[in-house]
Amino acid sequence: MEIMEKSFIQIKSEAIEQIQTVFDPEIPVNVYELGLIYDVNVDPMNNVHILMTLTSPSCPAAGSLPGEIEGKVRSIEGVGEVEVEITFDPPWSDELMSEGAKLELGLL
Repeated sequence: MEIMEKSFIQIKSEAIEQIQTVFDPEIPVNVYELGLIYDVNVDPMNNVHILMTLTSPSCPAAGSLPGEIEGKVRSIEGVGEVEVEITFDPPWSDELMSEGAKLELGLL
């Protein structure tokens, strides 16, 4: 039986699932639902580029969150290289959070 390679759509879906297991240490909501992930791109070689932000430039998790996200996505079978890029443009605001995250934090 031939093993099929995963499509970039499958890789992106699994990457998002893995990202959703990473939580900001100060807020009990995963970084995806918090709106910290701006983009997840998968190229034809299954390399993954993640564009993310932090809740603030002085966020104490700045040293750990990108590495944790990179490690989780790198563990997906079939993934090539993984790059996590941090940007502060646009700056994060609570308007980027999902409704579920806002409910969890009592903002709705």
